[in-house]
Amino acid sequence: RMNILLIVVDTLRASRLGCYGYPLPVSPRIDALAREGLLFENCIAPGIPTTPAHTTLYTGLHPIEHNIVSHGGAVDLDRKIDVLPELLQQTGVTTAAVDNLVDIKPWLGRGYEFYINPSFRHKLRLMITAEEVNARAIPWLMSHSRESFFLFVHYWDPHTPYAPPTGYERFYPKSRDRFSAQFNSMERLKEQPLWRMFGDIWFNKLGPVTDADYVSSLYDAEIRYVDDGIAALLEALEASGAADDTMVVLVGDHGESLTEHDIYFDHHGLYEDVVRVPLIIRAPGRVRAGNRHPGMVSHIDVAPTIMAAAGGPVSPAMRGRDLLAGSLSPDEPIVCCECTWQAKWGVRTSNRKYIESRKPDHHNMPLYELYDLVADPNEQVNLAPNRPDEVQQWHTWLNEWITHALERCGRSEDPLEAQELTLGKRWYR
Repeated sequence: RMNILLIVVDTLRASRLGCYGYPLPVSPRIDALAREGLLFENCIAPGIPTTPAHTTLYTGLHPIEHNIVSHGGAVDLDRKIDVLPELLQQTGVTTAAVDNLVDIKPWLGRGYEFYINPSFRHKLRLMITAEEVNARAIPWLMSHSRESFFLFVHYWDPHTPYAPPTGYERFYPKSRDRFSAQFNSMERLKEQPLWRMFGDIWFNKLGPVTDADYVSSLYDAEIRYVDDGIAALLEALEASGAADDTMVVLVGDHGESLTEHDIYFDHHGLYEDVVRVPLIIRAPGRVRAGNRHPGMVSHIDVAPTIMAAAGGPVSPAMRGRDLLAGSLSPDEPIVCCECTWQAKWGVRTSNRKYIESRKPDHHNMPLYELYDLVADPNEQVNLAPNRPDEVQQWHTWLNEWITHALERCGRSEDPLEAQELTLGKRWYR
């Protein structure tokens, strides 16, 4: 069986990496990891943001099944639902996390023999840097590399606020003036809660920036910084002598919207910028280097893939698949949901995106959205007004799917309606 190094990069958008087609040199080590292993071109997050996403990664269940659909909500994970670290621990694997998610919800720390939380140095815990994470992760790796281990490393860069160290701010054109009156792309942000949330600790420090592209360039700089952190971690894995026996899984919990669809520097909205995340697996002897899988996979598949590689039995309760078990079944629609800033369901296929709102949202988007992902990959043209029959088909399909999924779980109420918005209360009060 293989050791497992699971790297989750918070808020990492797939389309902002070189290996996913981004033209700027923000991710040289991640790109190299993709060349060394298998890249999944269309990995979808069924639940966003952080808490639903990580609960899905840990359980191999859809959010409608584990019932965690919002960030910071009142619902707790049922203790009867197994989580990945517990299952691995039961097989004799030494489990460790360098992470602070247990600050958010206790079940995200279940099953770890070693739980290292170096974020206490920060009043705002998500300001922990890749360097601080590595200062704890690398010594642990070096001292436990001869054991059968599962090590989870959670990097918070490039989550907001984007605050890269000096020397990484190299992606904004030198010819542009970020304070120029010719730009007004930051004005809309001032009407959104993020401006109030991060004003004193971020935007005021940036000065009177008028160009939103400058803030987006800081997101790129954060990726470049965390890429160096990942490089140092993988170098340590090599130095430990355990690299050939270790499967490395790199995944994003969700992406980021950088002004698209009126969503500024945040991760709500079931659009590709947020729900399409990177997933790369390097497993020496099991995965041929340089492969790319074009079909759809999701967070639900990560836990069973890790369990199989670690030599443990894959829980029959998990809905996902072992992604390394051979040919994957044809693409089936992936249902996505969010219930933090807004309450929406979505269906993602290989060529379509359907989004259905449970209530009006602050961005004034229509209650029904339909996009052709082939002709319109940036989801700019809503086909719903002109395709009522197709909208009705997707509406029927989605709500039948929700009903059947709830019946399997012994529940009847749509969780997006049963559970109130959490962060969204700041917007709708």
